Amino acid sequence: MQSLLRAVYPAQCASCGAMVEDDGGLCGPCWADTRFMTGHVCDACGLGLTGDGDGNRDLCDDCMTIARPWSRGRTALHYSGNGRRMVLALKHADRPDIATPAARWIAGTLGPLVTPGLTIVPVPSHWTRVYRRRYNQAAELARALARTTGLGLLPAALVRVRGGRTQGGRTFDDRFANLQDAIRPHPRRGPAMADRDILIVDDVMTSGATLAAATEAAFAAGARDVRIATLARVARDA
Repeated sequence: MQSLLRAVYPAQCASCGAMVEDDGGLCGPCWADTRFMTGHVCDACGLGLTGDGDGNRDLCDDCMTIARPWSRGRTALHYSGNGRRMVLALKHADRPDIATPAARWIAGTLGPLVTPGLTIVPVPSHWTRVYRRRYNQAAELARALARTTGLGLLPAALVRVRGGRTQGGRTFDDRFANLQDAIRPHPRRGPAMADRDILIVDDVMTSGATLAAATEAAFAAGARDVRIATLARVARDA
């Protein structure tokens, strides 16, 4: 049966659709154009750092100058090349299927962040945006990551109460101001975060404003500690 299914529905590259050996993999050209975050990385956001780590906590330039309310963070990809294309496809091109391989890549970065009882919470999207896109890409990533890792999931613990304008094109300061009081614990489901270690999941981190707002909302609900994980990370010098 598996052979028959493979003959009818051959495995495709998660990015471009070319035939590959395994479902959710990348073809050679897409793999070569995808920068995975490996080795020495910023402990707060996962951005790759130059040189070798010495076992101490190292931070990128942004995370040394911008206060992060979460404790640790990781990302799977650099937001450039094919990494950027996959994020945009997941967000705007009706490609929630990308969440499945993306979750495997994110899971591969989480080792030092995982503790017993760690619970995944997606960054919420305003209902008007979900209506337009038909899904919340962060929620799709969170569900896939929970399946991949076996971690607990609270899919609706946070709610975005104000739509506002998008973050694109804003300065760093404007991004944070735009998210002021925009994300809150869900009135009924939010209390489930109390006394738990929470992993906030989103598709991409630029300034960190959205993740900071979600983190502060989780703490407002009584979370014990908050970490973050994203599919991709934007570097200002990229």
